[in-house]
Amino acid sequence: MEEERWEGYMDWRGRPALRGKHGGMLAASFVLIVEVMENMAFLASASNLVTYLSGFMHFSPSRAATTVTDFMGSAFLLALLGGFLADAFFTTYRIYVISALLEFLGLVVLAVQATFPSLKPPPCGAGSPCKQADGGKAAALFAGLYLTALGVGGIKGSLAAHGAEQFDENSSRGRKARSTFFNYFVFSLSGGCLLAVTIVVWVEDNKGWQWGFGISTIAILLSLPVFLAGSALYRNKIPAGSPLTTIAKVFAAAISNRKSSQIARNAVVDLKQSPVKAVVEGKNQQQQQEEEAVEEEEEESRSEELKWLDRAVEGRPLHRSLSCSWQEVEDVKVVMKLLPIFTSTIMLSCCLAQLSTFSVQQAETMDTRVGRLTVPPASLPVFPVVFIMAIAPLYDHAIVPLARRATGNETGITHLQRIGFGLVLSVVAMAVAAVVEAKRKRVARQVGEGSEGPLPITFFWVAFQYLFLGSADLFTLAGQLEFFFSEAPATMRSLATSLSWASLALGYYLSSVLVSVVNRATRGGGRGGWLSGDSLDQYHLERFYWMMCALSALNFVNYVFWATRYRYRASHKVEQQQQ
Repeated sequence: MEEERWEGYMDWRGRPALRGKHGGMLAASFVLIVEVMENMAFLASASNLVTYLSGFMHFSPSRAATTVTDFMGSAFLLALLGGFLADAFFTTYRIYVISALLEFLGLVVLAVQATFPSLKPPPCGAGSPCKQADGGKAAALFAGLYLTALGVGGIKGSLAAHGAEQFDENSSRGRKARSTFFNYFVFSLSGGCLLAVTIVVWVEDNKGWQWGFGISTIAILLSLPVFLAGSALYRNKIPAGSPLTTIAKVFAAAISNRKSSQIARNAVVDLKQSPVKAVVEGKNQQQQQEEEAVEEEEEESRSEELKWLDRAVEGRPLHRSLSCSWQEVEDVKVVMKLLPIFTSTIMLSCCLAQLSTFSVQQAETMDTRVGRLTVPPASLPVFPVVFIMAIAPLYDHAIVPLARRATGNETGITHLQRIGFGLVLSVVAMAVAAVVEAKRKRVARQVGEGSEGPLPITFFWVAFQYLFLGSADLFTLAGQLEFFFSEAPATMRSLATSLSWASLALGYYLSSVLVSVVNRATRGGGRGGWLSGDSLDQYHLERFYWMMCALSALNFVNYVFWATRYRYRASHKVEQQQQ
């Protein structure tokens, strides 16, 4: 007996994917292992990069912070490109392989530059000023960074979606397994981060950056055979063409179409896709009844929001190329409704950017000793990472089942509730960060400017902001990934999932913009801005953090406005199946 096929999916060789052979948690487990290796390779460089740029490339604190945020922002923003290519022309499988090779090449460039002194600026001498990397040295640095960013972007835009594609969304069991996958995806992401900020960062600080970049290079290279080992088990979504073309067509049709009669409206519907097409001669009564049932279901599923887009179908098109189906219109409506949720998460990402820049620089001035062990400042993320890895399995196996029984919701706590809780934690984190920085500066003033050695204050104070922001990231990122994947149209899921990473990108860019704007706005009277000076003690970082706290609070109010008005597209089907 021939095995049943997965409709719309193929295996890695382009043949139809089969039920019982392709997909499932076993296939997704390869993605979880690869995520550990991939994220370790990326964060081993990114989390400590500000130290490398300051200490070896002799960038100023502000320029080092801006370079890191621009690099990480570019990496995450390029996830949109990876997601688009996976949906439109390639598969998530192929995009990962290509992207991993690109990241490998970028890390090779960085490792080579870190190895040879001739490719770096000369060390700062006792009587000579430090010289920033410029010319060919700067070109090599940025070539390696942005080749790495291109590869990271493709991976972020494809890997999570590839894992989520392995589950059957038409069954309750499949949807629950997919939810478990997203929770463990964040667990794997945190596992890679833990290895990066402990072992690899220690190697970078104590053995040399050439070894740190070398470990990252080997990790991303080894992720390829691990990923390819699951090839026979993967089911891959068949590319459906450019989703941006569909969006542009619906908008153009809605704007240009003329109002007409009901006959004209029916005439412009795409007969190949629309369930309201007329019954052709020769069909039996059962076929007619089936089509009528489909038509009734389609009419019930039409949303009341964004009614002006209905003109794409109801109007008379200026050209046949602008003819749209109701399904295409509904898909575009879904995308439009996702955007306010997406934009509301950017401010959290801006807060997270501080963990890779100013928070590391704060810790560098403090006492980082724990007994006889000296902890690298870039290893501070170990606190929230360990917390995330501890709570993620607990959340999936204990909290979610209890929440399911209490709420009757298939996911226990809704995706938007998870995101909202993370946004609240970001407000708390920025307030804590401001209080801690004020305390650190008081200690610095008591010791006196120019004193050598770390300040007599433990770096554990800075760990509090890491803990709160790390927890916020756990709730928000997992909620975003599953929310965008499950709510997006099937033809746009990789691109929609990439919005989670694009939010991080725009947050990093916003952080860079805020630093520049704040400096310009607060400069005057012969004094520099809040975030300018030769050392962190001359900054007014606590004021910047209070400003971030206020902006985060306003952002949460904006999020609540949109989240309370959002209607889940997938939840209605789930509720009907449970009844």
